[in-house]
Amino acid sequence: MAIVDIGSNSVRLVVYEMLVRAPSQVFNEKEMAGLGRQVATTGRLAEDAIEKAIAALVRFRILCEAMHVGELRVIATAAARYAENGPEFIARAEQAIGQPIELISGGREAVLSGLGVISGFDEPDGVVGDLGGGSLELISVKRGEVGKGASVPLGGLALLDRSKGSLKAAEKIVKDELDKLPQLAAMKGRDFYAVGGTWRALATLHQRRANYPLNVMHGYAIPPRDAADFVRLVERADASVLDAIDAVSSARRPLLAYGALVLDELIKRGKPRNIVISAQGVREGLLHEQLSAEERAADPLLQAARDYNLLRARDPRHAAELIDWTKAIMETAGLPQDEPSARLVEAVCLLSDIGWRAHPDYRGEQSMNVIAHAYFTGIDHVGRAFLALTIFLRYAGLKASSPAADGLRTLLPPALFERAVLIGAIFRVAYLLSAGMAGILPRIPALCVDRRLVLRLPDDLAALASERVEGRLKQLAKLLARDYEIGRV
Repeated sequence: MAIVDIGSNSVRLVVYEMLVRAPSQVFNEKEMAGLGRQVATTGRLAEDAIEKAIAALVRFRILCEAMHVGELRVIATAAARYAENGPEFIARAEQAIGQPIELISGGREAVLSGLGVISGFDEPDGVVGDLGGGSLELISVKRGEVGKGASVPLGGLALLDRSKGSLKAAEKIVKDELDKLPQLAAMKGRDFYAVGGTWRALATLHQRRANYPLNVMHGYAIPPRDAADFVRLVERADASVLDAIDAVSSARRPLLAYGALVLDELIKRGKPRNIVISAQGVREGLLHEQLSAEERAADPLLQAARDYNLLRARDPRHAAELIDWTKAIMETAGLPQDEPSARLVEAVCLLSDIGWRAHPDYRGEQSMNVIAHAYFTGIDHVGRAFLALTIFLRYAGLKASSPAADGLRTLLPPALFERAVLIGAIFRVAYLLSAGMAGILPRIPALCVDRRLVLRLPDDLAALASERVEGRLKQLAKLLARDYEIGRV
């Protein structure tokens, strides 16, 4: 299925593999048409922007036909909503894309943004702010539910237009508009989920400046003081300095200072706990509202990990047995169950065999990079680094290192890295014994008994106890501060 989002700054097509809790993107393209460029002052969509948007929609229709899209939904937001020639544009756009277009209200846009964040995070609690080219939407989210939303014309293009390019004038506009919003009070001490391309661009600059080791936007968290200092720097920065940063598209650079100004005022007034970047918004909200209650309740991280297991493991049935085998060792060792969480343990087991097709010398590095940068939702960057490092150690060895692995390690508390090493060690024993095939691990239990790690083998599998297996079992037992023993079932 596909969604076309006709926004004030860009017109975007996203094609998804299917409607599920953790949808995979098949194709993603945008045209920076700038429909909202002059709406605030002229009241009309500019003709050149209309022509760009129409051309993009015709191209998108052809691409959807080529990809055999079964369901196509098209929405339009602030620019078409506010412009007096919006109805004429919508009529032309419907003809170009070959589908009816839903012109969504500001309130509905806020709700869809909230649902997009709910679909992309593990139990989000805070306020969602979606900054587009024409408007800013704010809405509270908690326990899978959205509150009452608000929409104000504070998008980057709208601010640039209304202020006639003056940041000082824009600051007054922002303050006047935000004074009207009760949603700001709900932000105090909770997370602020920042949605929209301009804020993602700001976060990209922040990552580059901090030499952050993980080039992923979704779930990137910035303490409010750091964010406030940084956005004020962006507000004051000379344009030529920003132009030198190739990580941000040239079309977004003129809007960065205005996005920074809005975020600065939100931080001052709302006093959030963290600024959290969300790569999911209105489009994912459209998908999420189509799911059943049971589907919405599913864990998006575990669903994505199951998909990887099904597509890439030698025997996908093996993962369920590995989950039980791993948990049995950890539980009988008396290890705390809170960190990593049970869902992270399950996810890392599901991802444990995704690298077997790669050359043995590169399985660790390749698998780590795939997991670190995969389109996972429902996980923060600490959890993502844990998954990636555990699989790296499972393939490359417990003492292995690389620049990328060392960078990810800086995201983990020492105790969580130790747990990654331990689970990597468990996998290195399990895969040597089972070759990644189902049916073996349930017959060879490994449990901590008193001060020993005991591996039990039935007579017909006794030959599995090779010197190499014994060496890895000894290594695992040492991490558990125990002796080891290989006995008979």
